[in-house]
Amino acid sequence: MAQAAHLEQTIRNEIEFKGIGLHSGAAVAMKLVPAAAGSGIVFRRTDLDNFEIPATGRNVAKVSYATSLMRQSVLIQTTEHLLSALIGFGVDNVIVEVDNLEVPILDGSALPYVQAFQNVGLKKQRRKREYLRVLREVEVREGSKFIGVYPGRGYGIRYSIDFPPPIGCETFVGDLATGDYAEWIAPARTFGFKEDEAMLRNMGLIRGVSDESAIILSRHGVENGPLRFEDEFVRHKVLDLIGDLALAGRRIQGLVVAERAGHAMHTALVQKLMRDRSAWELAYGYDEVAEAEHVPFGAQVANA
Repeated sequence: MAQAAHLEQTIRNEIEFKGIGLHSGAAVAMKLVPAAAGSGIVFRRTDLDNFEIPATGRNVAKVSYATSLMRQSVLIQTTEHLLSALIGFGVDNVIVEVDNLEVPILDGSALPYVQAFQNVGLKKQRRKREYLRVLREVEVREGSKFIGVYPGRGYGIRYSIDFPPPIGCETFVGDLATGDYAEWIAPARTFGFKEDEAMLRNMGLIRGVSDESAIILSRHGVENGPLRFEDEFVRHKVLDLIGDLALAGRRIQGLVVAERAGHAMHTALVQKLMRDRSAWELAYGYDEVAEAEHVPFGAQVANA
């Protein structure tokens, strides 16, 4: 079957961001620098002699409320929103220079990154983009939580969440191959419950959170609305998923199904998939015939 080959891309110019780390509360300056074809996404700690940490599954550190990378005891925290934006917008190669241990949270979504990519533009490179084509199912289960990846023609995602009120149950279905990421996923912000704040702060987390960087929830509802989408919570989980699965090193061609999962399960799936070389192969594009079959993000949304 004919393949729609795509070329790798990088950003046309450097992009700078300044902000606060969500968990560390530390001020951080970050610069995205164009990178050569085939180099992938690499984090560079400019405060530690430009030490580099490639964004791959083998460098995943302990994961709980964010996804962090570590190499030779050097850490870079909360990478998922930036990685999601890069994969979602089609940036294959970039160097991420940071002068502290955490990526800035900005507004809690991937929108500031996408807007910056739109402003500077992308540059096509003389190398075909490789996709990780799933050949057979790989699953991770933990009680009632589940995530699996299956053969498929695009980058299909079905994500279901079940949180206490006021969120409840939400399911989002879509296909990243349609190119709708910037509109339907990037603006969705991270969220947290007010009643968990003291516990998380005692754990050394969310020291940099504010009303401008996260949706704050109480038992009465959203404290700093309005929401950007009626189902913004599940959309943000999809955003996180795309960022975490970026650690496979390539965009996935297949179907990902997640139920009540999170960062730890997302990255566990990446590591299990990478270990099973018989479960995937490298390919150079999606099936052209299948383009009409892709489900646009937002086309099928079910709330309960």
